[in-house]
Amino acid sequence: TIVIGMGTVSAVLMLIFKDPILGFVGGLQLIFNKMLSIGDWISMPKSCADGIVLEINLTTVKVQNWDKTIVTIPTYSLISDSFQNWRGMEEAGGRRIKRALYIDMDSITFCTDEMLEKFKKIVVLKPYLEKKEKELEEYNKKFNTDPLVLVNGRRQTNIGVFRAYLKAYLQNRSDIHNDMTFLVRQLQASEKGLPVEIYVFTKTTDWAAYEDIQADIFDHILAVIPQFGLKVYQFPSNSGVKELMVSQAKSN
Repeated sequence: TIVIGMGTVSAVLMLIFKDPILGFVGGLQLIFNKMLSIGDWISMPKSCADGIVLEINLTTVKVQNWDKTIVTIPTYSLISDSFQNWRGMEEAGGRRIKRALYIDMDSITFCTDEMLEKFKKIVVLKPYLEKKEKELEEYNKKFNTDPLVLVNGRRQTNIGVFRAYLKAYLQNRSDIHNDMTFLVRQLQASEKGLPVEIYVFTKTTDWAAYEDIQADIFDHILAVIPQFGLKVYQFPSNSGVKELMVSQAKSN
């Protein structure tokens, strides 16, 4: 009877003090595993938290969101559920830009001699073009390819030259890290066009400065795309609209 009574009391106490116990254990794990510190920027969509940690208490963590609202999260939730801590970004000293532009695939083509001569006037592109031209000339000569047939051998394309330009342009910017992950790559083509993705890190982690740098980069890219004979895909695509208009005109 005594054992049963003690068991019942223990069960009741566990039920009453469940949250404080879980919070205490969770708080210890957060502290000893260095998962969270005051001043960290964390994101936890499940708890509508996206901001700076203000307090870490026995049972709760208080976060001030960027919109100045306050969210209180049970400490055990930070152990049982996932959250994102942006401290690593701040310590690394770089903030990631990961954004793609969709190129209208109807505008992708082989480069003509006239196009290549025009591209050589772009200062940051000239070394790449001269090196690439020599490489392709040696390859085509080795395999004795017929230059009159475009699909024979290897040739430069406007999309390839554009990617080379983006890489050179970004490498020459003083606000972009060259010693962190640095990619200008194509992604899987889709009905929206061919994605060309910029994956680089800015030298600042400040949010406002980062947004200014990112906007400046894409302002420039959008403005120079036509110089390479390329078009940004928009829905409906320009070529699709033209085809529709021509078709309607013929039917009338």
